[in-house]
Amino acid sequence: MARDLAGRHEVAAADRSATALARLAPHGIATRQLDFADARAFVDFVRPFDLVVSAVPGFMGFRTLKALIEAGKNVADISFFPEDALELDALAKRRGVTVLVDIGVAPGMDNLIFGHHDAHMRVTRFECLVGGLPKHPRPPFNYKAPFSPIDVIEEYTRPARLQRAGKVVTLPALSERETVEFEGVGRIEAFNTDGLRSLLKTMAHVPEMAEKTLRYPGHAALIEALAQSGFFSTDTLDIGAVKVRPLDLAVKLLLEQWKLAPDEPEFTVMRVTVEGEEDGKRLCHVWEVHDEYDPVTGFSSMARTTGFTCTAAANLLLEGRFREPGVHPPEIVGRNADCFEYVLAYLKERRVHYRHRVSAQ
Repeated sequence: MARDLAGRHEVAAADRSATALARLAPHGIATRQLDFADARAFVDFVRPFDLVVSAVPGFMGFRTLKALIEAGKNVADISFFPEDALELDALAKRRGVTVLVDIGVAPGMDNLIFGHHDAHMRVTRFECLVGGLPKHPRPPFNYKAPFSPIDVIEEYTRPARLQRAGKVVTLPALSERETVEFEGVGRIEAFNTDGLRSLLKTMAHVPEMAEKTLRYPGHAALIEALAQSGFFSTDTLDIGAVKVRPLDLAVKLLLEQWKLAPDEPEFTVMRVTVEGEEDGKRLCHVWEVHDEYDPVTGFSSMARTTGFTCTAAANLLLEGRFREPGVHPPEIVGRNADCFEYVLAYLKERRVHYRHRVSAQ
């Protein structure tokens, strides 16, 4: 994201990790090593800038966003924190700032697509199937995490909320596993995760909504076995003279097994289905993306599909194309046809192509 934005803007990046920041130095991006727990230093750092992109781990996302709003900054946020971002809407309006949250691939592009169609049709069903996978899976997990393992585990353990017959239903994560097929990939596994987020409020009028995560077959069962065995517990265990949280140990171990090598090929696939009535007809809109690791830039497909959506949103704000004060999830942005087309064009420029087909029901 920093490298993409630096093509048009003056960019500075802050992170606790000097190693992470060193990767930006060859690209003319100013850097500062900073622990965001130091609130004063954090606010001082962002003060000169017109916009902040927040991409911190989920567990610190809400408090970071609140601090940015209080500092009077417009924000594009992909921290994907578990708290309800709309709780900060009144604060953002009082401060006169515009915040776009969950503006990645999923949540993100699927919300934009949903909002775009909801503005033109009476939607009766929405489904998103999405996942990032290694090109060459290796047992036992057949998975590599292109982002923080703690956030992946959170996705696997937080109960999944779906909308069925107009009511919110809560099911265990990893539940209702099914096999689906994607062109160029083959048969993969889909299971429930808590990905609807803001849609449960903003799209409550749509009777059927679901989001499922995609993995190679067998992965979900293995993760479920770890969860049932207590490896993701946050309760402290006494191991001799040492106190350990199983979750911390699991993250430490999985970090090495799930880490993507710098040049390791992986891909992102997503299928978004929107059904309903439009112009007196029953229609089904399907959007799909299949994006792969870019060996020229070294950008992973998850970085491309997530990051470029976020930088497109950042440019929407910087160019004044979306100005409404408050906290806005992507489905609200997608209702604006110009904004929706801008994001699609921005992604296409970076060779992230969304294919759209529509059929009668």
